[in-house]
Amino acid sequence: MFQLLPDESYHFELLRTLSAARYNGADVGEILEAADKLEIGNLESWYTAFYDLAQRVESQAQAIDSARHRISARDAWFRVATYYRTSEFYLHGNQSDPRLNEVWDKQAAAFDRALQLMDQPGQRVTIKTDHGFDVLGIFCPGAGDPTTPKPTIIAGTGYDGSMEEVIHHVGFGAIERGFNVITYEGPGQPTVLRQQNKGFIPDWEKVVTPIVDYLVQREEVDASRIALIGESMGGYLAVRAGAMEHRLAGVMAIDGVWDVYAAFTNILPPQLREFLDNGERDKMDQVVRHMLDQNSLPMKIRWGIEQGLWSFRTHSAYDWFQMVKPMALAGVIENVKCPVWVGEAANDIFFAEQPKKVADALGDKATFVVLTDADAAGNHCHVGAQSFLNQLIFDWFEDVTQ
Repeated sequence: MFQLLPDESYHFELLRTLSAARYNGADVGEILEAADKLEIGNLESWYTAFYDLAQRVESQAQAIDSARHRISARDAWFRVATYYRTSEFYLHGNQSDPRLNEVWDKQAAAFDRALQLMDQPGQRVTIKTDHGFDVLGIFCPGAGDPTTPKPTIIAGTGYDGSMEEVIHHVGFGAIERGFNVITYEGPGQPTVLRQQNKGFIPDWEKVVTPIVDYLVQREEVDASRIALIGESMGGYLAVRAGAMEHRLAGVMAIDGVWDVYAAFTNILPPQLREFLDNGERDKMDQVVRHMLDQNSLPMKIRWGIEQGLWSFRTHSAYDWFQMVKPMALAGVIENVKCPVWVGEAANDIFFAEQPKKVADALGDKATFVVLTDADAAGNHCHVGAQSFLNQLIFDWFEDVTQ
């Protein structure tokens, strides 16, 4: 694929933001204009470029009379939210940076204004659990008769995505097909992390089962046709939840993730991997901190470590890896009862070679699909190919639940 920017991480994140354009979340020219202001390795330049863009589009949105021009206002506020979210992406290395909350509040406020301007307005929901956290979600009814029970998609991301972002990835695709959709966040994910100070947990059924409990009580939900989507590291989270929650009619892993620890350790420099393998906590933490302070790591690895410390709520790289260790499907995947769509991106920069392990372990319960550059869908999570991806996963779900 043509490289938008010379840095692998910057290229992917820019493509990821561009991919929101298919479903009302961005505009191509705006993003390319912001990209022209980026400096490789200068994370503040990323923040400034997209924060300034968000503010400019917000001024446009505020000037629209939403009572007269509902669609124009809706799309403008969705774009504002996307650009605010994008701006803070590389700031997680400083967990006390006040912008992490300030910008997130701005994106949420903009997104909420857009939600109320949808054909059938979406609503934020809080789902109580017995596990010391609340699940946060956004429920959007499917197109068509609101009194008819409909298939319903539970859609979540993984390591760094948000419930707002996934609306633009798969949410609109579900809604226009007549499915209800609820996007959600659990521990470690952006809003739960900020508001409840809860880092990631491996036993993701504690997040998904309360969502299913909530959905089966809604009259517009067909309880026999509830599916779960997991994007990125959510490919582990969703399959793990599907192994324990058997009311699901299908799971879509975009893409399959067999062992999160193995994937993360594969990108470590040899010296850090040796410290980890030998249990040398202090040495590993000291060297990681020095590398981060000196900005001597490739952007993908630097961001990956900083995001891990942030989302698992720790300041120790060694402890973060210990928290990740239980996030593997060996020993639980045999409990999956429903059909599972397992995707593989041929050029995945995070979880290469893992989807086939998931599909092989699932056996005849798996539909294994490999997408490549020839499909224009070879990137991690197939970003930039949202129409094609939604065609594949939603046609599959309709077929397996006929």
